[in-house]
Amino acid sequence: MTTATMTSKGQITIPSSVRSDFNIGSGDHIEFIPVAVGKYEMIAITWDVKTLKGLSIIDKLLSVEEMNAAILKTASLL
Repeated sequence: MTTATMTSKGQITIPSSVRSDFNIGSGDHIEFIPVAVGKYEMIAITWDVKTLKGLSIIDKLLSVEEMNAAILKTASLL
């Protein structure tokens, strides 16, 4: 089992073995998703924005207002 210690400022250093498993480095983002009371899943956000090109299946152009509404709708589901 790998452990880390929190500082008085609420910071932890992710152990190198975990960083390696998640393929994360300096500047990468990590998302914590609640999966049960007191339990979280950690997801590394390491995709380059270029890798997202072509993932959309929307057949029409959306206005900024339509995009914002879709984002709010999706966020409310999380």
